[in-house]
Amino acid sequence: MKVEVQGLSYGIKGVPIVQDVDLQVNPGEFVGIIGPNGSGKSTLLKNIYRVLKPQAGWISLDGQALSELSYKEAAQRMAVVSQETSSVFDFTVWDIVLMGRHPHKGMFAADTKGDDALVREALDRVGMGDYARRSFSNLSGGEKQRVLISRALAQQSQFLIMDEPTNHLDIRYQLQIMDLVRTLRITALSALHDLNMACYFCDRIIVMNAGQVHASGTPDEVITPELLEEVFGVSAELAVHPVTRRLSITYFPESLQSQFKTKGALLV
Repeated sequence: MKVEVQGLSYGIKGVPIVQDVDLQVNPGEFVGIIGPNGSGKSTLLKNIYRVLKPQAGWISLDGQALSELSYKEAAQRMAVVSQETSSVFDFTVWDIVLMGRHPHKGMFAADTKGDDALVREALDRVGMGDYARRSFSNLSGGEKQRVLISRALAQQSQFLIMDEPTNHLDIRYQLQIMDLVRTLRITALSALHDLNMACYFCDRIIVMNAGQVHASGTPDEVITPELLEEVFGVSAELAVHPVTRRLSITYFPESLQSQFKTKGALLV
């Protein structure tokens, strides 16, 4: 699925949060959105998955305006893993993941053996198969995140949108989830806070700063010492890892920055 955003703007009480954003995600591409806190990443994503309504601009899925789709039609095409996990209702893990099948069913349609098989497979893929009958509200933050990703898998949409999906996860599951998204071969757009994860797993990176697209391109094209200094306010050294052949970032604390700047940033 091809996703396009053109001229998207959104603000609150006259204060702009996202301004004139253009982006494109090609079929099967995994695109990461990075930027400092307050740069507009989550607000941009919420406009795309319709929690917020753009004040200007438009969004399309495979050439069809998102605003022309019903919420059910949009959910058949787009699955969402957001940061919000709280609920006033107490559902089991199984029920949460089963919700991913609702966009494909009629209002009074019963769950089928096929639905059950998809839920079971989705839970197993994120290592939560043994938690199916557990209460979702009693899970840890990392466990909840894995369940929400499992729900998105059960939804079987061709566009996956994620807002910092590795939050609360230990490193094992961070790698597992990011690798899983890569192997799905579907169109994916994700806000990420870990720049090394973005460099390793993403085909392209979009850098947000002050509500606008600051840079866009492959990790090698976008991530430079100058950009990290300008956008994130940090000094760093870049190198191509000898095993993964991917860009790797080493950050320097403030106590070493004066020494680092004297030597200069290196790209190996």
